[in-house]
Amino acid sequence: MWIDNDFPKLLGAELYRPHPAYIIEMAVEPVVVHDFSKQPGQTVQLDRYRFWGKPGTKESRERTADQTLGSASARNIVKDKVLVTLREYTGPADSRDATQPSTFKVARETLITAQRLLLDTGNLNVFHQSIGSLTLLDDYRRWRDRVFANELLKADACGQSSDEQGGYYMPGGKTRATSGTVVTYDAGESAKFDVKTDLLEVVKDMRKRNVPTFADGYYRCIVDPTAMMHLRQNSDFREIARYPGTGMINPMQPALQPNANFYQGMGPAYGQAGFVAGQPVMPTGFLFEGVRWFESTNLPEQTFQVTIPDASITAAETEAAQLIFFGPQAVGVGIGGNNAQILLNNNDDFSRFIIMIWSLFAGFETLNKDFITVGYSFVY
Repeated sequence: MWIDNDFPKLLGAELYRPHPAYIIEMAVEPVVVHDFSKQPGQTVQLDRYRFWGKPGTKESRERTADQTLGSASARNIVKDKVLVTLREYTGPADSRDATQPSTFKVARETLITAQRLLLDTGNLNVFHQSIGSLTLLDDYRRWRDRVFANELLKADACGQSSDEQGGYYMPGGKTRATSGTVVTYDAGESAKFDVKTDLLEVVKDMRKRNVPTFADGYYRCIVDPTAMMHLRQNSDFREIARYPGTGMINPMQPALQPNANFYQGMGPAYGQAGFVAGQPVMPTGFLFEGVRWFESTNLPEQTFQVTIPDASITAAETEAAQLIFFGPQAVGVGIGGNNAQILLNNNDDFSRFIIMIWSLFAGFETLNKDFITVGYSFVY
């Protein structure tokens, strides 16, 4: 374990292990291109395909026997080439200033003791807790999770979402003022995201602008816990969120009802996170109104200057919880070098310490902003 080549590999492998606390990348299913030869400053090409648009009529697709199909004016499927510039990212960061780099330092005595614990118990999670590397792994996972959230949130700059473009959606379909931060509600109007009006409008617009669904036939949504609380105040949504199911239940097998896992100990099913052999299993989300919902505690805070008479708020900066709706191919990732890895500092004070960082050569880019709607629900 103390050999330099072994410990970084053991710890580096954990960087790839998904964790149910950070589910945004899993939900997004990004387009990934990995070029091992690329280094920071170089570019990786991501392909973004467009839809044809109007399909035409039956007659418009009819061809004659003497018609030449491969004409010079024939149009290929439109493909935009998105060039992503690779950057070097490292962690951990200084706890007082995220822009300043830091390192993770483990004493030799601590590591050897933890090694014996790992051999005795076989519990890798306890091993990482005992030397503090769980904090290093959490730093990488939390940072990467937030990066994907920020890429999705770039769609906000496109303006108000509609049946023709992606963008932001304020409760009640309100349009932000030219400054981009001022919203005004009238007396009697709610500034919270509503299931019966706002949710149906967002899903309708996404379908009208031909946003593709994921392979399971649904869109996905990353929800702030406060926004989830607002949604759960609706009785229909609350019933689904309380006992999330996988679809229609077979009447011949009543044990498969949505809440069966609560009393049968079925583990990770029906949208709930669980454990198998001591390792966390990713949640599957739950379905409601054509959307698969995932709750995240890692979304950035957002405020707007808003007037809400019913809450006695007048032109005041008010927090707005986020709901990010999206389809597939919304975000792309270019990776260079060896992907995420753990690197050691050779300055180990005569092998008394191991000093390490995580390192990643990558670039992140929003590919299809029209596939994203950023909803908000004001907190009051």
